[in-house]
Amino acid sequence: MSDSTKVFTADQDDERLDRFLTRMEPALSRAHVQKVIAEGQALVGGRVRKSNYKLQAGEEVIFHLPEAKPVEILPEDIPLAILYEDSDIIVVNKARGMVVHPATGIYTGTLVNALLYHCKDLSGINGEIRPGIVHRLDKDTSGVMVAAKNDAAHLDLAEQIRTKAAHRIYWAIVCGNIREEAGVIKGDIGRHPTDRKKMAIVHEHGKPAVTHFRVLERFEHGPRDNGYTLIDCKLYTGRTHQIRVHMASIGHPVLGDPKYGPRKACPFAIKGQALHSMQLTLTHPRTRESMTFTAPLPEDMEKILRALRAKFQR
Repeated sequence: MSDSTKVFTADQDDERLDRFLTRMEPALSRAHVQKVIAEGQALVGGRVRKSNYKLQAGEEVIFHLPEAKPVEILPEDIPLAILYEDSDIIVVNKARGMVVHPATGIYTGTLVNALLYHCKDLSGINGEIRPGIVHRLDKDTSGVMVAAKNDAAHLDLAEQIRTKAAHRIYWAIVCGNIREEAGVIKGDIGRHPTDRKKMAIVHEHGKPAVTHFRVLERFEHGPRDNGYTLIDCKLYTGRTHQIRVHMASIGHPVLGDPKYGPRKACPFAIKGQALHSMQLTLTHPRTRESMTFTAPLPEDMEKILRALRAKFQR
C-alpha cells in the first residue's frame, strides 16, 4: 500500500462518503474529494462507492490519492520588495494579491516564481512547489515574510515558528468600534461545516487558536456610529485565516474581507482584506542574532486610514 493510500473507519451512521473523507482530510476541498471518488479511488467494504453513499459506523473506507503529476515551476522576473537578504535567508514585503506558492491551476506569478528568479539557491525541504517557503500569508494579505535559502536555515526557522520563538505582529482595519482596549480571542478553527472554502470556529475536529488584539486607533462620530477600528494582532497559533475568522466571530470582521466580511460592497478602494503582516522577529539561523523586520503599510491601507482620519477626527 502506497503512502497516498489511507484507511479510515466510519464513526457515525448515515454520513455521506464525500463529507466523511473531507472531514478526515481537511486539507482537501470537498470538490477535490468528490473528483477522486468519481475516479473510483474510494472503497467501502472493498467496493467502489459514489460520493453520496451513506456510511454506517464501523465501515472501513480505503481512500487512494493519486500522486500529483510533476509540474515545472519556472523563475519569473517579478519585482520583489526585499527588506533583508544574506546567504541564509531573504525577507520580503509580500504584495497584496500575490499567491505565496504554486497550487492546482496556479503555476505562475507567485512569490516562489519570483524567489527562484532572484535567488540562486532555496531550501528544498518543501519540494519543488514550495522551495524556501517556511510560512505563508493569504493571497490578499500583505506584509513581511521570510524564506530560507538552505535546508539548515529552513529547519531552524520552521522550528522557531512552530514553537512561537518567532513573533509576528499584524495590523488590521476592522469594521465597527471595539470598546475594549485589548482582548484575547480563543476558539478552535477548522473547515466550515457547509462551505469547504472557508474556515470557522468549530466544536469538533478543529485546532486550538488564540489571537491577542490591541486597539491602536478608533474611527467613530458617536455611540450610534459603527465606525472602524485599527488594531494590531499577535498570534499564539498559526491557523488558516485565523485573524479573519476570530475577528468576524466577535462581530468585527476585517474591512474588505470577501469571505468573512459583510456582504455589502466595501466602501473603500482595496482588493481583499485590510490585513497586513507588519513585523516579524526571529533569531538568525546562523548568527543567532535577534532580528526584527518591519514592512510598511501598503498604500491602499494608508489611503483608507487617511480617509478615516479626515472623516471621523474633525
